[in-house]
Amino acid sequence: MKSLTIKLDTISDVKNFVNIVSKYDFEVDLVSGRYAVDAKSIMGIFSLDLAKPIKMEIYSDDCDAFLEQVKEFSAEG
Repeated sequence: MKSLTIKLDTISDVKNFVNIVSKYDFEVDLVSGRYAVDAKSIMGIFSLDLAKPIKMEIYSDDCDAFLEQVKEFSAEG
């Protein structure tokens, strides 16, 4: 499992993020406080507090291509 902190500032960011995540067959969760949602669920993501950075948990060790695609959302860099 790998973790990354991301920031989704706009509705367009959320749509683009979900489109990227949906291309992969491994599980990805977004965690905000005590809530965790499936990163492939637009409705789930909008239920989170998007004003703060969100922790993304990737349940795969072979996710380098995925990390490259989502680096634009990184809150760490």
